[in-house]
Amino acid sequence: MQGTVTMYSTTWCGYCRRLKGQMEREGIAYTEINIEQDPESAAFVEKANGGNQTVPTVLFADGTTMTNPSLAQVKQKLAA
Repeated sequence: MQGTVTMYSTTWCGYCRRLKGQMEREGIAYTEINIEQDPESAAFVEKANGGNQTVPTVLFADGTTMTNPSLAQVKQKLAA
């Protein structure tokens, strides 16, 4: 698998914690950005999600995003 992903998250998001743990177990490198501490990132997440601050939002190297993806979806995207 090539590339690194950026995960936009919050400290209280259970879905974020689950996906982070799964990606770590699979050896998928990621950068985490807490949208509660970074207004520009919060605005990016809103733009990607029709005005909603839905996390996790995952940004891939090709500029595409997925909202609350499964580990399988992340792996499939990285393998493409």
